[in-house]
Amino acid sequence: MLRTSLLAAARSPWARNVVERNPLSQPVVNRFVAGALTPDAVSATRSLVESGRAVTIDYLGEDTTEVADAKHTVEAYSSLLSALSEQGLAAGADVSVKLSAVGQALPGDGHKIALDNARLIAEAASAVGATLTLDMEDHTTTDSTLEILSELRVDFPWVGAVLQAYLYRTEADARDLASAGSRVRLCKGAYREPDSVAYQDKSEVDRNYVRVLRILMQGDGYPMVASHDPRIIAIAGELGAGRDFEYQMLYGIRPGEQETIARRGDKMRVYVPYGVQWYGYFMRRLAERPANLAFFLRALATRG
Repeated sequence: MLRTSLLAAARSPWARNVVERNPLSQPVVNRFVAGALTPDAVSATRSLVESGRAVTIDYLGEDTTEVADAKHTVEAYSSLLSALSEQGLAAGADVSVKLSAVGQALPGDGHKIALDNARLIAEAASAVGATLTLDMEDHTTTDSTLEILSELRVDFPWVGAVLQAYLYRTEADARDLASAGSRVRLCKGAYREPDSVAYQDKSEVDRNYVRVLRILMQGDGYPMVASHDPRIIAIAGELGAGRDFEYQMLYGIRPGEQETIARRGDKMRVYVPYGVQWYGYFMRRLAERPANLAFFLRALATRG
């Protein structure tokens, strides 16, 4: 019930106004978001790379309803990639892009606009030695996202995909994507989905995560294990023994464990979000783990 309420709040203009106007919110948000501007993302990247971790960077924003806003998002990624290159941080970096932020939700030509804009970002990433991963959003966008992925991979076969373990369809999608050269990030899923398309019980999501992970580890692609769950991390280590894969965690969550994984020689990539449109992302982080919400409330109480 609490998770459902928080996910509903993530799309509530009233709740957004309350949180954004609360002066006590920002110090807590800073734990999960690298900052508002490109230099903030570059600074966070430098710190992570120096600690032995890799990055995937997300310029926050989604559900874009104006062509100009989609264009702005493309420009933000281009500026970010240029700044990373200037600092010697682009090679091996990845950028994560929500297609709804680059035009997918626009009426009429949204699919084509998103494809063209994602192609521009892929070109900018390729030019500096970085890669691109297409984030997955709610289930209504899954087919369109996978279609755009397929079209992009004609020219950029290294473009990454994201699969969400809470969706019933994900096992089948994993079999389709577990091919040579395919980069696939597996996460549990962070959107509010109906029981007609998604598992609702945490234990069922966990079981499906392992089923899908086994498919990816047995395939010829490159699995990216996005989880903070110690049990999932241990299972991934067993299933992936002797093969190439990486772990992924969110910025600000279990940083000690991130460093431990990196120090033992396994690849650890951190998902680094930045930008002024932090509210929806922040609320989904609170919904994912009770510990995140407890941290937020405790910080507000202490600062109040």
